[in-house]
Amino acid sequence: MNIQDAYDEWSGIYDSNENLTRDLDQKMTRESLAGQHFELILELGCGTGKNTVFLAGVGTNVHALDFSTGMIERARTKVKTGNVRFSVADLTQRWPCDNAAYDLITCNLVLEHIQNLSHIFSEAARVLQPKGKFFINELHPFKQYLGTKARFERGGETIEVDVFIHHISDFIAAADANGLKLVRLKEYWHAADEDKPPRLVSFLFERLKGH
Repeated sequence: MNIQDAYDEWSGIYDSNENLTRDLDQKMTRESLAGQHFELILELGCGTGKNTVFLAGVGTNVHALDFSTGMIERARTKVKTGNVRFSVADLTQRWPCDNAAYDLITCNLVLEHIQNLSHIFSEAARVLQPKGKFFINELHPFKQYLGTKARFERGGETIEVDVFIHHISDFIAAADANGLKLVRLKEYWHAADEDKPPRLVSFLFERLKGH
């Protein structure tokens, strides 16, 4: 199933399905960004808003993008503050964002569905302020090598969503080519992952001045 149709269909049950990767991402995003404050946050692939509510608390304003109208409709029901703006947008095209506008971009469990990382990092560099941060949480490529991919259950049928494998070096190379330096790289395991490969990989990049 193509990615947009899959997420539109998944939106109604995304929050209620058992999903250890979703839960770990939510936990580690909060731990990674807690205690900080940002003026303008861009959330790439907000989904049903599982992180949007938290971002609204650490940002003066949040601009949340997703290409699934079903997901955004669910997110709107969760966000009760007036400092979040939602936009339907295809991240593989030019983003509906001003240049050098944001001091934080977040991207959670999105890039496995996007083939061209270079475009994502180019757009991130365009819309980030100098010294602005780009925070990424993704399914670890080690899990992908073993065949793990985004999927959900529908009426006893397993629906798999189209994905692309990006190696850790691919993220770092795309960032470097677009003037973003790696500040932090971490790997995370769920409590159920003992003696297994890490479930998530997390990056924090910073836009260099002069780019």
